[in-house]
Amino acid sequence: MKRREFFKQASVATIGAAAAATLATPAIAQGNITWRMVTTWPKNFPGLGVGAQNLADRITRASGGRLTVQLFAAGEMVPGLQALDAVIDGSAEMSHGTPYYWQNKSQGLSFFTGVPFGMTSRELTAWVRYLGGQELWDKIYDQFGLQGFLSGDTGTQAGGWFRNELTGVADIQGLRFRTPGLGGQVWAKLGASVTNLAAGEIFAALQSGTLDAAEFVGPYNDLALGFYQIAKNYYFPSFVEPGLATEIVVDKAKFQELPEDLQEIVRMCAQASYDDVASDMYANDPRALNALVSEHGVQIRQFPEEILEAGAKASMELIQEIRDGGDANTKEVAESFVSAFNLLRQRTEGTDMPFLAAREKYIKYE
Repeated sequence: MKRREFFKQASVATIGAAAAATLATPAIAQGNITWRMVTTWPKNFPGLGVGAQNLADRITRASGGRLTVQLFAAGEMVPGLQALDAVIDGSAEMSHGTPYYWQNKSQGLSFFTGVPFGMTSRELTAWVRYLGGQELWDKIYDQFGLQGFLSGDTGTQAGGWFRNELTGVADIQGLRFRTPGLGGQVWAKLGASVTNLAAGEIFAALQSGTLDAAEFVGPYNDLALGFYQIAKNYYFPSFVEPGLATEIVVDKAKFQELPEDLQEIVRMCAQASYDDVASDMYANDPRALNALVSEHGVQIRQFPEEILEAGAKASMELIQEIRDGGDANTKEVAESFVSAFNLLRQRTEGTDMPFLAAREKYIKYE
């Protein structure tokens, strides 16, 4: 059975059950519910913004209209980097973004987006879904009356756009670089002057000279943002964002007020969105990269070994600093992450990497 057909059938079956149930909140039982979703993405932004809209539409359809989600792109209700605060203060019931945007609230949240030299996308979802990550994520968000769910994944990202070629660590000193999260902290350790900006603000900062370099996601998104017009050196792959996840965050009290079937629809739609966004990004990144090179003269480069080695050292130092000095929840998250990482890398490095090396060496199709 196709997922969409399942949702339609499930919604028909559950509407009757919900109507007969006695609920603690009669207002919900007597009528349809509308939630406002605020996002960190520009409207109709490829992959991430479109994925957020598709998720809102999917919840609305799957619930038969009993739970309608209205999307507000970055700037339509609040600026992109205020999306989570809008849920906390009650201006919206749901946000769509990525956890490391909120590390000012808890550094532990960054672990659920991406860790430098850390987990791949598949490893991250295994940790969150089956190795205790979700429970620890819940503990952090519970402090703010929130609940988070994975909603998408970009895969391994691009390393960034640079005006000038990088030859070594010396070129990073004083570099004004847009890059958030734990990755930003690693670049700061290497000497960069790091800042975070919402997607719609990056191009202007590059154009004005406020930034020397910027990274956002990868070719699919970066082509749309037009960074190639300012900087031509495009570095691959990112060593600080090996598998970046996005999230929806809901007002926990309002989520718990929903009938159980609607709660499950939100969960299932978020999981379906995760898979859809990941596939969309994977399919369209190489197409966009080809266009950047063939149509816009972009130079694809890899980071020098000196930068990779220094970045790896800085990454391990940062994680150890967090394990030694973070708040209790963050330390617990870091310990769980490291434990899961050491387990899951056995699978990745013992199976996936040897296979990919052999495929690269021997398989060539015309």
